[in-house]
Amino acid sequence: MPLFLALACVASVAAGCGSPSEDRSDRIVLAESQELGGYNPVAGYGELGVSPLYDGLLRPASDTDTTLPDLVPALAVAAPAPLGERQWRVQLRPGVTFSDGSLLDSADVVATYKAVANPLVASEIATHFRPITDIRADGADAVVVTVANDADPSPQLLLGIAPSERIEQAPVADWALNTEPVGTGPYELTSLRPDQAVFTARDDYWGPRPHVRSLVFTHTPDDNTRAQRIVAGEVDGASLPPGLLSAVAGREGITTIGVASADWRGVSLPRNNSFTADPVARTAMNVGVDRQTMIDDVLAGHGRPASTPVAEVYGDAYDPRAQFPHDVDGAAAMLDRAGWRMGSDGVRQKDGSTARFDLLYNAQDSLRRDLSTAFAAAMAPLGVEVRTRGTSWDEIDTRLDTAAVLLGGGETPYSIDSQVYDTLHTRVPDSSPYANPGNLTPPGVDRLLDEARSAGRSPDTDAKYREVQQRYISEPSYVFLAFLDHTYAYRDLGWNQTAPILEPHSHGVSWGPWWHVAGWTR
Repeated sequence: MPLFLALACVASVAAGCGSPSEDRSDRIVLAESQELGGYNPVAGYGELGVSPLYDGLLRPASDTDTTLPDLVPALAVAAPAPLGERQWRVQLRPGVTFSDGSLLDSADVVATYKAVANPLVASEIATHFRPITDIRADGADAVVVTVANDADPSPQLLLGIAPSERIEQAPVADWALNTEPVGTGPYELTSLRPDQAVFTARDDYWGPRPHVRSLVFTHTPDDNTRAQRIVAGEVDGASLPPGLLSAVAGREGITTIGVASADWRGVSLPRNNSFTADPVARTAMNVGVDRQTMIDDVLAGHGRPASTPVAEVYGDAYDPRAQFPHDVDGAAAMLDRAGWRMGSDGVRQKDGSTARFDLLYNAQDSLRRDLSTAFAAAMAPLGVEVRTRGTSWDEIDTRLDTAAVLLGGGETPYSIDSQVYDTLHTRVPDSSPYANPGNLTPPGVDRLLDEARSAGRSPDTDAKYREVQQRYISEPSYVFLAFLDHTYAYRDLGWNQTAPILEPHSHGVSWGPWWHVAGWTR
C-alpha cells in the first residue's frame, strides 16, 4: 500500500492503531530499524561512547552537530595524561558499578581492550584500535595506554567497558554479552524479544539519575511501517529515510529533523574489471556524476556533496579545492582520449573490453537502492552501463573484487585518521572486507597516511591530509557521492532534550535526538 494511503488509513482507524492508553510520562517508545541484540562493546556496540548500557573512559560532548565533539571524561576522572614516550595514563572514576553490581576497576578496562585485539575473538572493530599497541593496569584504579604514534589516544578511548568476568575466549558473535549486556551505563536491559527491547534506568548509576525511566525499542525494519507507527502514536520516534520525512512532517505533534554526519555514501570500484581498473575511467565517472542533483532528489536536500571521505568538519585538514566538478562533456572527452569509444549499442568499448559493471547494494536499504539507481542513470549518457541489483551482504562479501558496491563509511569519525585510513589505504592482512575493497590506491597516499597517523595533530599533519585529498582527486579509487544528514521524526512529549551531535555511519534510534536521553529533563 502506498504510504499516503497507509497514513490515511491510520488516521481513520484510530481505535485500532492509536496511542496506547497506559501512562507513558516517563517512558519513550522508539521504532528501531536494526535488529535488536548485539549489545556487546567488543563487537562494536557503543564504540563511540554513545549507548544507554555502557560508558567508555571518555565520551563525546557537544551542543551542535556542525563540529567535531569534545571528548570528555566519563569513566575516567580526567583527560589522559602523558606518561613517557607514547604512553598515557588514565585515572579511573572511583565507586562505579556495573549493572550486575560488580565494581569497575582497571582489570575490566584492560580485558575489554585486549579482547578487541585478540584474533580468536575476531572483533570487526579491531582495526579501529590498531593505534593502541598495549594497555596495562597501573594499580586497580588506573591504566597505562601505549600507542604507536605521537597522537593523543582520546578517539580510541570511547569504547564501552565490560566486566572482565564477561570477557570470553571465543568468537565475539557467540558471546553471552550480545543478548545479556552488563555495563556501567545509565540503563540496563530488562527485557529482550526479537520484536522488542526494554531498557530501564538504573537507580545505582554513578551519574545523575535519568528522568526518562524506560526506553522501549520496537523492531520495525520497514520504512513505511515506521512512518505509519509514529503517525498513529504507537511510537514516539523513529529514524526515517529523507524521502519519507515529508509524509509525516506537519502532522500534529510530530517534529522532523536532519542531523549532520560524517557518514558517506559512495561506489566502491572493483580492480578485476577492465573499465573500473582504468584510472581515467574512474576519474571520468567522478566528473560525470551530478552529486548535488542526487542530494536534492534522493536525499530531499538532507546531505552535502562528497568528492572524498574528508568532510568540512575536519577544519584545516580539509581541502575545499579537492572537489570534482560536474562536467558530462568533459567526462566523455576523457573517455574518448583514453580509447573508450562509444559502441553502436550506446556502451563504450576498448580493446575488446566493455564499459560495463554490476553495482550491488543491500536490498533492505531503500536509500542505497535509490542512490544506486541514480548513479546508474548518471553513467548512461557517458556510455557506461551500470547494472544495479539488490542482494544480501553475504553475497556482496564474495563479489567485492568483481563488482561495484554502494557502500557507506565513517564508522569512527571523531578523528580524521580513523575517518580516512581504512577507506583509502592499501589493504593490510586484518583489514575489514569493506576497507578499500578494490585495493586501488593513488601513488603516495599510503606514505602520507602512515606519516599522518604516526604524528600528533599539527599544521604539518593537516597539510599531509590536504595532500592526501589532492592526490586522491588526481587518481580516485571510489566515486564518493554524499555525506548524509541522518533524518528522524519524533513526538514532542515536553522533554528538555539534548542537542544532536555529529553522527557516525551508525545511526538509528540510539542516535538522533536520543543519543543522550539519560540527560533529558522535564
